[in-house]
Amino acid sequence: MSTQAIPRARPEPAAGAPSPPVPAQLRRNAALVPTDTAAGRSLAAVIAILTFLAGLCAGAAEMVAANAAQWQGDVAQEVTIQIRPSPGRDVDADLARAAGIAKAEPGIAETRVFSKAEAERLLEPWLGSGLDLSDLPVPRLIALKLDRGRGSDLKRLRARLLEALPGVASLDDHALWLQRLSTAAGAFVGIGIGLVILVLVATGLAVTFATRGAMASNREVVEVLHFVGADDDYIAKAFQRRFFGLGLRGGAIGAGCAILAFVILGLLARAARSGPAGQEVEALFGAFQIGLRGYASVVLIGVIASLVTGVVSRITVRRFLA
Repeated sequence: MSTQAIPRARPEPAAGAPSPPVPAQLRRNAALVPTDTAAGRSLAAVIAILTFLAGLCAGAAEMVAANAAQWQGDVAQEVTIQIRPSPGRDVDADLARAAGIAKAEPGIAETRVFSKAEAERLLEPWLGSGLDLSDLPVPRLIALKLDRGRGSDLKRLRARLLEALPGVASLDDHALWLQRLSTAAGAFVGIGIGLVILVLVATGLAVTFATRGAMASNREVVEVLHFVGADDDYIAKAFQRRFFGLGLRGGAIGAGCAILAFVILGLLARAARSGPAGQEVEALFGAFQIGLRGYASVVLIGVIASLVTGVVSRITVRRFLA
């Protein structure tokens, strides 16, 4: 499409010649830039779809970030003592001694000793069920729940275990798993933010092409406006108001659909929570709710989409008229 500069004035009509017809957009009570057109409705639909996708990405990223923070808090409040069977040692006695040391430490709210059958069941996801593990040196576990209100000195507990049960007992504070969980959650949130930015860029490109098409189809209107003395800023503002309205309509529809989708998914997850599949989904995605901050981010994306539409249309018109 040509971006050749638009002439600023027309030659005066000859004496006695009929005046050129006034374009429909310049007649009384008519909008300078038509708003209810097929191209305008199509652009609003495109903006609504892109805003809907961006809202889904933002809501999913917020949901993962919130659930990851909850998982990290839960994991950080638990540590595990592992007792490895050794030749010539009574593993049950070592287990009882380690549990006694843990109970004596301040900041330990709860101590749970896993039985041999429970420890073997923990291996079923990797080894399968139905195996006889009685002859294998399966480590025994003690789960410790930390008191949130009181501080706990894990370094001292680890030192006492190594002193009382050298080479047998070890303390795992799950720091490696916390680091991996934080990295995975951060990567997912970063991908979500990147997708939102790409969708907004796509919205800007769509508005650019739509604005150029509108300028080409309204060339006669622009020529008449220049003829009567209108400057480029006045024309740019007229197109900006038109496209901002389209962007606001599309952004509101897309953000509303995204919010509705999360509400429906939350209701479905809540209804299926009683079954085993629902429990697995809840363990992975939480309650499938994005919270007030997630809903606010979806609404913010709709507002940003409308602002991008208005700003990009204004810049495009000014460059077209330059």
